[in-house]
Amino acid sequence: MVILWNTLAGGDPEYAAILVALNSVFQILLYSFYAYFLIAIASNWIVPGSGTEINISVVDVAQSVLIYLGIPFVLGILTRYTLLPRIGEKRYTEGLMPRLGKISLLALLFTIVVMFAFKGQYILDQPLDVARIAVPLVFYFLIMFFLSYWLSIKLKFDHAHATAQSFTAASNNFELAIAVSIGVFGISSLVAFAAVIGPLIEVPVLISLVNVAFWIKKRRFDANGMVKEDASLRTLE
Repeated sequence: MVILWNTLAGGDPEYAAILVALNSVFQILLYSFYAYFLIAIASNWIVPGSGTEINISVVDVAQSVLIYLGIPFVLGILTRYTLLPRIGEKRYTEGLMPRLGKISLLALLFTIVVMFAFKGQYILDQPLDVARIAVPLVFYFLIMFFLSYWLSIKLKFDHAHATAQSFTAASNNFELAIAVSIGVFGISSLVAFAAVIGPLIEVPVLISLVNVAFWIKKRRFDANGMVKEDASLRTLE
């Protein structure tokens, strides 16, 4: 999704791919510890004495991360180094990879449909719970996007790199969150339901931010995509 938003907004595709790859590596290495800290430790600080006991270990989260990210990551490396020399770069990048991308997107959509099949009645009965999930997410997307763009302009990145950084910062790892929540808590859990709300909010918000990126380009960057001389001294009003 990050690469898609970046492409639509005219960002640097290679730079975005590097950021996504680094993000995947960091997730494989650190996500399980981060999730365990938030769920099992930090939650007790935020709501002390709530009486809710959460039995989760780093291993539980790590298993889901390795299945969802580790296996595809290894298969991606093997695919590139085995098929690329045989079928050539053009058939690999223009033929095989777009087809694999569609398969992964269909798999995610199938998961979301199944999730809502389990929780459709809950959405109708408890719409305020959906709103409580959606509102903070919208603020998150907006804050991360504009903060990243503002910093990029201050540091005088060109439009292509600033756009890639901003959409990477604003996007979320909802796909991984869905996989972990299903693997640890079960597909019918409220935790998994909360995770699946994410992509449904992310898609319309980030599509809107694509138009915002073009508006920023017109106001803060010149015809060559470089920051205007005085743009780094102003905010994104």
